[in-house]
Amino acid sequence: MKIIVKVKTKAKEKKVVKIGDNNYEVWVKEIPEQGKANAAVLKALARYFKIPQTSIKIIAGKSSHKKIISF
Repeated sequence: MKIIVKVKTKAKEKKVVKIGDNNYEVWVKEIPEQGKANAAVLKALARYFKIPQTSIKIIAGKSSHKKIISF
């Protein structure tokens, strides 16, 4: 399954919100440096979908606010 994720970094709280069929918004507290925000996004999505974090990966957009995630 592939989803499109819009990431908001430096948020006050962590949350995942579905905004369309395959579109989600993810808020994370981490800053976007050295992959910290990407790791937090993957962790939040793993918790949201109740799947292991190792089965989720970023296909496109590692340095962008819009990412394509596969799991």
